[in-house]
Amino acid sequence: MKVLVTGVGGQLGHDVVKELVRRGMETVGTDSSRMDVTDGERVARVMEEEKPDAVIHCAAYTAVDAAEDNEMLCRKVNVDGTRNLATACKRQGCKMIYISTDYVFDGTGERPWEPGDVCHPISVYGCSKYEGELAVQELLEKYFIVRVTWTFGVNGKNFVKTMLRLARDHETLRVVNDQFGSPTYTADLAVLLADMVSTDKYGIYHAASEGICSWYEFACAIFKESGLSVQVLPVTTAEYGARAARPANSRLSKEKLVENGFGKLPSWQDGLERYLEEIQTVSDQE
Repeated sequence: MKVLVTGVGGQLGHDVVKELVRRGMETVGTDSSRMDVTDGERVARVMEEEKPDAVIHCAAYTAVDAAEDNEMLCRKVNVDGTRNLATACKRQGCKMIYISTDYVFDGTGERPWEPGDVCHPISVYGCSKYEGELAVQELLEKYFIVRVTWTFGVNGKNFVKTMLRLARDHETLRVVNDQFGSPTYTADLAVLLADMVSTDKYGIYHAASEGICSWYEFACAIFKESGLSVQVLPVTTAEYGARAARPANSRLSKEKLVENGFGKLPSWQDGLERYLEEIQTVSDQE
């Protein structure tokens, strides 16, 4: 099987390529310089040149706050870009994994969101990712839509790196304590996606590490695991005052994974421990 992966410059795309190569699968990694997904002709040309059996679409506009002021660009990447790729997949008859997000939900309540729940995004970013889902469902039959949440990986920006950077210059940090989800190590997600792409168990899935915490609890765990002495002050979403609305409840039900023979991901605490070891190793090698 030959797999084309978009967004290899990001944290998930990087780890997906790494995992596929580890398994000996023929893998083509692309970024915007090789295949700008917003350019339909370029997408069609690269797909025709490579002729993949499957595409794992990790590329996305993910700047949640900036999207509120750059809706056109956000939609161009997340909606039009996804449609371009799905159209090319349809033309060539290949399967597609589209990486989506918990932001397709409004975040109300406390129960975990099921894959079949009604989507009601509350931000520009969330709307764009949901419309990307609709494009995939409209054009393809052989698709996986995988909603992920609170990701962190060695390549690219994430909450863990931000906390560690801020800790160098601040003794006290304010972190939101009324949003709940599952911090998810992209290396673990990559294993699941590599398992999934080899099957025909199509549909919508939720994928996240086991366990739930708030951003505040996550930050405390980061500093404890890193041996850093930082005072973390819990604040509400309203007190923090972010530009874009964010779901308070990002709990995702992963039961469909088990029902279809896929394994659950390790706990977020386990993923965090291994991730901190990984970035320390990378730092030591630089």
